[in-house]
Amino acid sequence: MKGLYVFLGIVLLLIFWGGASYNGMNRNRVNVDKNLANVQVNYQRRADLIPNLVETVKGVANFEQKTLTDVIQARASATSIKLDPKDLSAEKLKEFQASQGQLSQALGRLMVVSEQYPQLKANEQYKALMVELAGTEDRIKNARYDYNQSVGDYNVKVTSFPNNILAGMFGFKERTMFEAEADAQKAPKVKF
Repeated sequence: MKGLYVFLGIVLLLIFWGGASYNGMNRNRVNVDKNLANVQVNYQRRADLIPNLVETVKGVANFEQKTLTDVIQARASATSIKLDPKDLSAEKLKEFQASQGQLSQALGRLMVVSEQYPQLKANEQYKALMVELAGTEDRIKNARYDYNQSVGDYNVKVTSFPNNILAGMFGFKERTMFEAEADAQKAPKVKF
């Protein structure tokens, strides 16, 4: 009889441990999904600002059409890719990052060319949009940081023993982090 109680005690401990481990991994997975959604919301906010920026630039300056077209096309490409947390592969994340990087480059070219138009830089709507865009870029950076933090915590949990046993049984897989763009290490050249 004593052996039966010991056996039942061990089984109960394993059940409680398994439940706590599963709940912890699930909580981390939900946090990763939430942070990925926050990243996408901030990228969408940036994409939503771009049409207003383009229209302001068109209205104030006889602007280079190719630059505006590049920004519009890059925005269309960037907003066409949606990330699904349940089907997020490293390739899909890299594709998303690449399209967002192209949009960042197009916006960068727009900012450089806009420096040649003093009447544009003096326009209040343009200034307000630039402030909004700069704030949005900061939000994107912070959202990506939070996402990477939550992915790191999640990945540690699902790959650590003995959680990795349950993770394999219940389909908890490692997630991919956002990475720096290829040329991020190169400092921009400033010319006067």
